Amino acid sequence: LAVDDINAAGGVLDQPVELFPGDSGDTTTDTANTTVDRHLANGTQVIVGAASSSVSLKVIDKIVSAGVVQFSPANTSDQFVCYADRGLYFRTAPTDVLQAQALAQLIAEDGAQRVSILALNDPYGTGLAENTVTNLVDAGIPEDQIQKIIYDPNAQSFNAEVDQVANFAPDAVALIGFEESAKIITRMHEVGIGPSDGMAVFGVDGNMGNALGENVAEGLLDGMAGTTPLTDTGEEFQQRLLGVDPGLIDFNYAGESYDAVIVSALAAEQAGSTAGVDIAANINSVTRDGEKCTSYQQCLDLLRAGEDIDYDGATGELTFVDAGEPGVGSYGRLVFGPDNTLTTEDYIVVGE
Repeated sequence: LAVDDINAAGGVLDQPVELFPGDSGDTTTDTANTTVDRHLANGTQVIVGAASSSVSLKVIDKIVSAGVVQFSPANTSDQFVCYADRGLYFRTAPTDVLQAQALAQLIAEDGAQRVSILALNDPYGTGLAENTVTNLVDAGIPEDQIQKIIYDPNAQSFNAEVDQVANFAPDAVALIGFEESAKIITRMHEVGIGPSDGMAVFGVDGNMGNALGENVAEGLLDGMAGTTPLTDTGEEFQQRLLGVDPGLIDFNYAGESYDAVIVSALAAEQAGSTAGVDIAANINSVTRDGEKCTSYQQCLDLLRAGEDIDYDGATGELTFVDAGEPGVGSYGRLVFGPDNTLTTEDYIVVGE
């Protein structure tokens, strides 16, 4: 969609933008490296991805060493804040330092006084878990009333970890994981501490999607709440996305993906160059301290008139900080219903 909008406005430096799709895979495969090799061979100057923070950490050095921009719409690990990325790594998703604040706020507002945290053992899971503990303590929950369990996401069984949670007898559980969350939720129900059993269970962006609902028995997720980076992109934007891909089942990170492409194109226009290092040098500046604009066409017209711009896109205000990421995080407060489908109740904004 973003490439279509850019090319409809005349492209970048009067040339059309080319899109080369690629799969980033996961940490159990070498798919991401293969995809990156292919992109670099094609002369790509901006690689949008990966979705997983752990996958990005496997390829970031290769990408930035080639002088190419890596721009993730979904990486949230705080490891990237100070990463030695040569100024070539960016993301439209806010850091988990901010998501931890939103998650802790959600848990504390629910009245929890004794909390178990189950988190997968990777940079995303451990970082988000640690930051969530810090924010729960700041919210007034004593540290000895918080249990943190780190698990292997590739394990065949999560019975031991879930049994530890049951023995701790929490009044709320935060589950920080990906597709393995389905197995964990199923086991939680078997021992009577699942969402549908009355336990307050909270998820995060890694599992708060309708895909989770498709992988557990109907009704097991009823009442499970959580956070994911999300802004109110509006019905019109969602309908435009469905026009490109009618098979979409949710819109998580859709706005972030769109904005990553638009920001990259605007940075190239401002730089007068499509070289990765030149694009990178202009990315932060097109998101702040200039004339507000909300579409590629509008921003392009301002740039060509010699104006400084401040692009506010599908995800709203970006205002990148020096680390190349948003300084404010907007999160959807999501809840699963009895049919295992998600609704967005409202939004939590942190970091303002």
